[in-house]
Amino acid sequence: MTAQGRGRGLDAEGYIEREGSLARVPEAFRPVVAAARDRLRDVFGARLDGAYVYGSIPRGTAREGRSDLDLLLSLHDGPTEADRADARVLEAALDQEFAEIDGVGTLLFSRARLLSDLERHDLGWFVACLCTPLLGEDLAGHLPRYRPDALLARETNGDLALLLPRWRERIAAAEDTDEARRPLVRSMSRHLVRTGFTLVMPRWNGWTSDLGEMAGAFGAYYPERASEMREAATAGHEPTGDPAVLHSYTHDLGPWLAREYTRVHGVKAPRP
Repeated sequence: MTAQGRGRGLDAEGYIEREGSLARVPEAFRPVVAAARDRLRDVFGARLDGAYVYGSIPRGTAREGRSDLDLLLSLHDGPTEADRADARVLEAALDQEFAEIDGVGTLLFSRARLLSDLERHDLGWFVACLCTPLLGEDLAGHLPRYRPDALLARETNGDLALLLPRWRERIAAAEDTDEARRPLVRSMSRHLVRTGFTLVMPRWNGWTSDLGEMAGAFGAYYPERASEMREAATAGHEPTGDPAVLHSYTHDLGPWLAREYTRVHGVKAPRP
């Protein structure tokens, strides 16, 4: 079974549109976004080239008390351990102060890496299409426009086979409790759904960040795995601590998806 590409998330010329904006931030989340913007200036000062917010908050789909605040920082130089420590302190302070969010995550990269040829169809695309400018120069002006093609599919998620051993290590190192496993289920569920979607993205001919829609697009082309992907999409929002779910991800769905991804799109270019 196949589905006809809908062009969702594309402009009139077939390029992926930037999906978020500060205007779409729900009213309840505007104070935390404003606080993050102000404190990033204070904490990173001259080291900061620019900052972005991404995820459900700038898409306007965040849920109070359930959604996290996702930030990406562009630094003038490569991030140091001191930068990462500063980010963790800021994350903890915002999470404690604002009940509207359930955690804060911060990605740190150098400006040079975000604009590098190697990252042009991975981090560069992420900044240009999935990140909303918060502070500083918008690097999207230095990046191309992107189509939902096989090159983008390969360079965004063509490394699942490399990630699976690390996932198994993280699972083995986690405490044997539902509370410790839930964050793993949440993050791995989301990663698998997004990988499943980008596997079929060139045929679906569009872009979405909605996990349910991603799973539906995947299932139209792989009906034999559709129910597993729908369950993963649900777990991405409402994770359980069931160890069987993690085992299925790392020993069944994940390995199968990695093999199929390599067959269809090839392997992501190696990173240093």
